[in-house]
Amino acid sequence: MNMGSALGFLTRRTAANDQSTPALVLEGAAKHYGTTPAIDSLYLTAAPGELITMIGPSGCGKSTALRLIAGLERPDAGSVRIAGEVVAGRTRFQPPERRRVGLVFQDHALFPHLTVAQNVAFGLHRSPRSGRRARVSEVLELVRLPHLAGRYPHELSGGEAQRVALARALAPQPAVVLLDEPFSSLDESLRAQVRADTVAVLRETGTTGILVTHDQTEALSVGDRVIVMRNGRMEQVDTPERVFEQPATRFVASFMGDADFLPAHVHNAVLTCEIGAVSTLPGWAGADVDVDVVLRPHEVALAADPASAARVVAVEYHGPFVLHTVRLASGRTVRSWQPHTVRHPVGTAVAVTVAPDTEPTLLAGDTAITSPPATGSRVKRKGTSATVPQ
Repeated sequence: MNMGSALGFLTRRTAANDQSTPALVLEGAAKHYGTTPAIDSLYLTAAPGELITMIGPSGCGKSTALRLIAGLERPDAGSVRIAGEVVAGRTRFQPPERRRVGLVFQDHALFPHLTVAQNVAFGLHRSPRSGRRARVSEVLELVRLPHLAGRYPHELSGGEAQRVALARALAPQPAVVLLDEPFSSLDESLRAQVRADTVAVLRETGTTGILVTHDQTEALSVGDRVIVMRNGRMEQVDTPERVFEQPATRFVASFMGDADFLPAHVHNAVLTCEIGAVSTLPGWAGADVDVDVVLRPHEVALAADPASAARVVAVEYHGPFVLHTVRLASGRTVRSWQPHTVRHPVGTAVAVTVAPDTEPTLLAGDTAITSPPATGSRVKRKGTSATVPQ
């Protein structure tokens, strides 16, 4: 069977499934180790064919969440449903082999004594023997490795081993494939290609995927939605665009890319800070309130100005772009991406402004706000607080 027919088979199978039933539902799922909460009350619904990336600092609970879905851990509270079936809950717990879940790990976890074909067939032991060989051929065509069916894992490159691991996960036709940092052991150029191949296969087969990663670019480029985890909780669950451009909290803003924070003030719908006017805010006409503004390096413009008190204190060359760090008169710093043709040497006096059409995120304390705080409410900054005038 060629790749086109294999894709056709798998796509037809997916289309025949009930697309109205979520592939995965977490309802208040929680897991504690002693008195330490690994994850705390997670709620998530993943649609058939949806790709979701999960990211957060080490120890935030993202891998534990995958283990609960896979059945490698039993939840202390809440439930897990896969393709409409409760697989973990108060009175029910299905072991991993009885769940419609495929697993792809960072280290591939291939059996060294089995050939590629035998590794792929390992998850098909419940299938009729007559159909196993055909199914192995189908998924190896899918990942473009039919010519390696007789090789052993030690004879494969890192990218080939990763594709074999994906084929093994897809062979039993799972409702959900869980990928736990599957590309982190690959070098950068190979990683990009294998990631693109993996995403293409999941898209073609309409398979729901949950990808855990520590790479911000990977999280934003792969997922239909991104989950940002912190301390066992989902800090934000949203589209990649909204997670990056409209972060829900100070933590998300700083974790999902470079971000600087400046004290700012809104008066008569105009937002100003130390570097001047930032933008106008429709709907804030009556506001007179202190906030913090989030500025990303691509939103900060620079121009040489001998009269300015701001000075360039660091310059980093990144190929197409150059990152400038500027110390403002207050002592606070902001960063600015400039094209590789623009370089302001350390010590240069520069005028710092906000790039046109910037729509910055505003923070009251650690939480993003999109409308004026209620009159008379307390608006907390880091270490300070202010009262909105009555």
